[in-house]
Amino acid sequence: MTAFFATIVILVMVALGTYLVITVSAVAEAKKVAPPDRSPLRVDRAQEELRLRYARGEIGREEYLQRKIDLE
Repeated sequence: MTAFFATIVILVMVALGTYLVITVSAVAEAKKVAPPDRSPLRVDRAQEELRLRYARGEIGREEYLQRKIDLE
């Protein structure tokens, strides 16, 4: 009878371990497939850098206007 209960305990532990591995793997996989960050904040940073370069005189008006259009 003791061997029977030991076998049941081992099978339950294996089943729980398998469940945990599958769950952790699914959560990790879900985090990998997250879409890339395309937030407006990134565009704002690029536009701010463009404005700064124009203000410092590193680029001319034509280049500034063209790049501004490209970023929008």
